[in-house]
Amino acid sequence: MDIDREEIATKSLALHLENRGKLAVHSKVPVKNREDLSLAYTPGVAHVCRYIAGDENRVFACTLKHNTIAIITDGTAVLGLGNIGPYAAIPVMEGKAILFKEFADIDAFPICITGDHDDLISHIRSVAPVFGGINLEDIAAPHCFEIEDELQDLGIPVMHDDQHGAAIAVMAALLNACTVTGKRFKDLTVVVSGAGAAGYGICRLLKCIGYEGEECHAVKELIVCDRTGIIYRGRPGLYHNIYKYVLGDETNKKLRTGTLADALKGADVFIGVSSGNLVTAEMIRTMNQDPIVFALANPTPEIMPDEARAGGAAIIGTGRSDFPNQVNNVLVFPGVFRGALDSGATKITEEMKIAAAHAIAEYVKDPGPENILPDPLDRGVAQAVAAAVGDMARKCGCVREG
Repeated sequence: MDIDREEIATKSLALHLENRGKLAVHSKVPVKNREDLSLAYTPGVAHVCRYIAGDENRVFACTLKHNTIAIITDGTAVLGLGNIGPYAAIPVMEGKAILFKEFADIDAFPICITGDHDDLISHIRSVAPVFGGINLEDIAAPHCFEIEDELQDLGIPVMHDDQHGAAIAVMAALLNACTVTGKRFKDLTVVVSGAGAAGYGICRLLKCIGYEGEECHAVKELIVCDRTGIIYRGRPGLYHNIYKYVLGDETNKKLRTGTLADALKGADVFIGVSSGNLVTAEMIRTMNQDPIVFALANPTPEIMPDEARAGGAAIIGTGRSDFPNQVNNVLVFPGVFRGALDSGATKITEEMKIAAAHAIAEYVKDPGPENILPDPLDRGVAQAVAAAVGDMARKCGCVREG
């Protein structure tokens, strides 16, 4: 499917101008007479307030909190646009709110705020009472990691989708790519280009960094590259970024050095979450037989599919909708939050993320080279993911009482 990007850009701007945004609030109850007014507002609502005051958990039964997500950003890392600020980020967050509603019937609302690391944490804590979950979005690394970690005590699910949504989608794609190629997940040597939010999340999941229990199965070797080259333990300057330091300590056990081209020699899998045109067909030829290539940079992948195929790639995935095997977060976040909300989960655990990845992979009944993931528009995916996530939340015991 060919997409005329200039035409899409023009039509998208016209749509936003015509509708003055994409979201609106609609009442679930009528206000047509005095009795309606008394029930929805004063004096009747005072009794509901006292009812909740007697037990705060009752808020989930009486208010929008049971099915409402806050999509929170500071606009510092929006799509491929970078630090464009909270105002310019609103259209993206509105779009994500629509996806929540369309795929999982979740009411979501954009909250685009300014401030430093501490301000963001404070603001999010302040608005948390009205929401059943928090979707952190498009916040630059390393603050995104710190903010997510600091908010795990809110008692509601908090997930940074740029990290974990990407990681879950990649893991699902990789599971089915192994089925198609005959490779074993635990034998894979994986090279990841990009050590930002998505790269860090993918590395943690594929190498089980910080994951506990039997659910997580690690690949054999993982090598991470950033703009400087291969990350390795002891690389000068690495201690300035604790998250890259962790990657240096937990990956690349053979302490390989050099460039991305050096890292790819003898690798089974390439995962790109960095920038376009970094990889050539010749670099793909240096990988192991039947290499798996996920070039996920948008709008220009690290290597275009035809060039990756010319280099011998057996499985090719991108982040784009005009090529097969689109690795897209929309396969992940609606179902993860649907399952978390329905089960009353107080957090999204590592086990729940792994369950989501397996649910997505298993949804594809007959995976092939151009069919390792479900269609992003398939509404059934969110239901399958929600069921798996909810079951795991209950199994882990991380659900609220009552």
